[in-house]
Amino acid sequence: MKLVTILLSILVMALARPLVSMADSDSLRTLTMKEAISMALENNHHLKASSHNARSSSYSTDIATSRYYPNLFFEESFGISNSPTQTFMMKLDQGRFSQNDFQIHNLNHPGSWRNFKTALTLTQSLYDPSISPSRAMARQEALKAEAGYEGAQQDLAFQVFVLYLDSVRAAAQLKAIEQALADATENVRLARVREREGVGLKSDLLRAETHRAMVEQHLITARNSITLIRLRMALAVGAGEGSLVEVAEPGRSMTPTCAIEELFRVALQERRDLRQSQADKDRGDAALRLARNAYLPTLDAFGSYQFNSREYPFGSDNDAWMTGVSLKWQIFDGFRRCSERKRVLAGRSAAEEELIAKTDEIKLQIRESCLRRDEAAKQRDVARQALASAEETVRLLGKRYENSLATMLDLLDAQTALNQSRSKLVDAEADYAFSGGRVFHASGMFLKEIMK
Repeated sequence: MKLVTILLSILVMALARPLVSMADSDSLRTLTMKEAISMALENNHHLKASSHNARSSSYSTDIATSRYYPNLFFEESFGISNSPTQTFMMKLDQGRFSQNDFQIHNLNHPGSWRNFKTALTLTQSLYDPSISPSRAMARQEALKAEAGYEGAQQDLAFQVFVLYLDSVRAAAQLKAIEQALADATENVRLARVREREGVGLKSDLLRAETHRAMVEQHLITARNSITLIRLRMALAVGAGEGSLVEVAEPGRSMTPTCAIEELFRVALQERRDLRQSQADKDRGDAALRLARNAYLPTLDAFGSYQFNSREYPFGSDNDAWMTGVSLKWQIFDGFRRCSERKRVLAGRSAAEEELIAKTDEIKLQIRESCLRRDEAAKQRDVARQALASAEETVRLLGKRYENSLATMLDLLDAQTALNQSRSKLVDAEADYAFSGGRVFHASGMFLKEIMK
């Protein structure tokens, strides 16, 4: 039976080895918190996509602004016809019209005629009430995309911070499980000694060995969790699929002061999602101006200079120019503009409500993060006290078991409670650190604070 137990223990430990061999075989890159965040901001593909979207939106403003500038067109065309009106105009444009062309037969049945036309045309908008609001709408879209990119930077930095806390939590869990394994191994030794001396039960030894096997299973999972967190960190910082990255130094301590009103003021200035909601509202204002300006006329200037030739392109049998202005005013469109104005007005009202809702939501997030911060501090203190009590309980029951004053079941129950207390303290420490970062993230200052 002892031989079987020893072989089982060796097999379990052998299964645990491959989980960490991956970390040994691959290059493990160790970074500080600032280095990890800087690397993520430079290499993360999701952030790059957000940057390209912001850049794409910025060009919409330039496109809308271009409508203020003149348009210049060059044209070279060729035509041939025996239509009386077309032939008449071609000859006039080429300066080839003669007295013989006025004969009735020649007017009604002209021969075929060809024309090469070379023209340079200029158009300039003098008054177009749709340009300014269209440009304002494009500008707000660009601001929204830019705010989205900056918000993605904040979220990515916070993601790296959370992954760091996960790695700290996993490492502490691993250390606690390794300590639990050492304690379980000692319990097996004590049970075996007592059984050998005839003062212990075989069932106590089996319970102790079963308990140790359970701890070894948890050890396998803990080591695997560390490897997975390192893989996720590598993905976040853009180190490449399959790479392993860990943050060894946390950087600046996240210890905010929960002054609610000050955090409100900062959040209203720094939260990028709030800026996006404000941009939607401002875009609605511009869209409403555009809908109202649709009732106004447009005024354009135009001019052209052209050459006409019968024999070859770019020739100049005759030249001509023309210039003028054009006023267009749509009087009736089947109530389309009226419906459009109502639609835009409803959308603008929706954007205003969304802005109010987002502001209230951000204030709630700040209040919640501060409450969670206080809660995490208290939970951490309680977890520390619980761990001290659990350690003392195990120490006392260990002495009692050695003196046959307690059963193995009592000792294992106390050991299980100690393992849980260690795990809860690890979670409490990580939750406390997370709650501090959450306050800064809720107020929109996380990236600025963590990179100080």
